[in-house]
Amino acid sequence: MKFVTYLHEDVEQSGVVSGSRVFPIAGNPSVLDLVTSGLDSALHAGDSALSMGKSVALERVSLRAPLQPPTVRDFVAFEEHVEGVRRSIDGQAGVVEAWYEAPRFYFTNPYAIVGPDEQVRVPYGCAALDFELEVAAVIGRSGSGITVKEATDHIFGYTILNDWSARDLQSREMQVNLGPSKGKDFATSIGPWLVTADELDPYRDSEGFLDLECTVGVNGVEVGRDMLSNMGWTFETMTAYASRDTWVHPGDILGSGTVGNGGCLAELWGRNGERTPAPLRVGDRVVLSVDVLGTLANTVVAELPAPALPPVRRRDHARARASLRAAR
Repeated sequence: MKFVTYLHEDVEQSGVVSGSRVFPIAGNPSVLDLVTSGLDSALHAGDSALSMGKSVALERVSLRAPLQPPTVRDFVAFEEHVEGVRRSIDGQAGVVEAWYEAPRFYFTNPYAIVGPDEQVRVPYGCAALDFELEVAAVIGRSGSGITVKEATDHIFGYTILNDWSARDLQSREMQVNLGPSKGKDFATSIGPWLVTADELDPYRDSEGFLDLECTVGVNGVEVGRDMLSNMGWTFETMTAYASRDTWVHPGDILGSGTVGNGGCLAELWGRNGERTPAPLRVGDRVVLSVDVLGTLANTVVAELPAPALPPVRRRDHARARASLRAAR
């Protein structure tokens, strides 16, 4: 089943997509409420919506992000992506050994979620804007210390994710051995809908990976194409790791990390030795497509001015020594 959040006649509504139509869910719970209620309850609500027969054509509604996640963990599960971006960011070849030890992730900003066909603003001071083609699992059941086998029952469904990245900001801030922060937290697109996990079962291979083709294009020109099954870890493994020593809760998002073979521009920059294709520009339209999960598109718009910050107060060694003498 495909759950959506949409705007119709100035009212935000949750619904179920079937074919080219969307069916509103009675009582208008948020999609996060549906996820929290559990898969069986959500499917029952969806079946009830379909049986009511009331619907509207998809072309007459504006889709929003399917849900507002409490947290967003973004993993880096594709070896090819790691290799290419590392060369782009710091000029080093190969993949660091630490990548092979566990499915690494970072927390990104749940307040910067962007929906289908919404604009993505260039972050202040960025001259190297990039997209990242990913798939995200959405947690449907709370848990801590989950095993890989148990994790199957904790995943409600999947959606497409675009982890927008300001590569020049990211490169500078990570020199401090922190981040990425402002290089990442300005926008994360998800959508167009949340597809329940059962719909993807026919595409699961013998090792538990999802055999889905993923593509990305800019202004109608294909830039990257890869299989989701090229991940180094399954979503179940990432769920287990995310819950280690802590909790995952309904609505939490676990991003796959960027697919290889052109899943982002930085990977191609690393392989090409220069910024070709060019960084995204104002007016560019980025379209991500994944089998079964649909298509997620956004258009880049210009940055806004930002208030100036005062310069850093550098350490004054003479003042520091004088303070120490006074303390004695």
